[in-house]
Amino acid sequence: MSDTAFRTAIYGGSFDPLTNGHLDVVRSACRMADRLVLAVGIHPGKTPLFTAEERLSMLMDVCGPIARAEHTRLEAITFNGLIIDTAREIGATLLIRGLRDGTDLDYEMQMAGMNGAMAPAIQTVFLPASPMVRPITATLVRQIAGMGGDVSAFVPAPVLARLKAKFARQDAT
Repeated sequence: MSDTAFRTAIYGGSFDPLTNGHLDVVRSACRMADRLVLAVGIHPGKTPLFTAEERLSMLMDVCGPIARAEHTRLEAITFNGLIIDTAREIGATLLIRGLRDGTDLDYEMQMAGMNGAMAPAIQTVFLPASPMVRPITATLVRQIAGMGGDVSAFVPAPVLARLKAKFARQDAT
């Protein structure tokens, strides 16, 4: 394969926690890219449920088999600036964004315009969520799990186990 045919895509998010909605996007992205970089955003002032290291581990554990099945090289990194800067640093030509609804589209179109102005060589690709995962958000998953609700339909089994363990530890303190 020539270098010009090699495609690197980046998909950024908090992934706190990784949801079935994220997996839906990862599956689609793996079909487009030879290399997919999952970028965990680190934002000062936000206190995530899972540490960056835990989120990176979950991403590789759960998304690794998906990437291997599609013959896509998978990496997981953290970033703390603009995703477009990170995309440039890793040589990405595709910036992956998942869309659940029209509200997402309005916001993401603005972001794509700004990113395109800053880095015209990087194309934003919108991937619509499958109907079954459209209502899932990491925020709602955290809230439901934190209140003892069943989130098994919204997250992969390894993430469910980590959520249960995380909230069991918090309940014990």
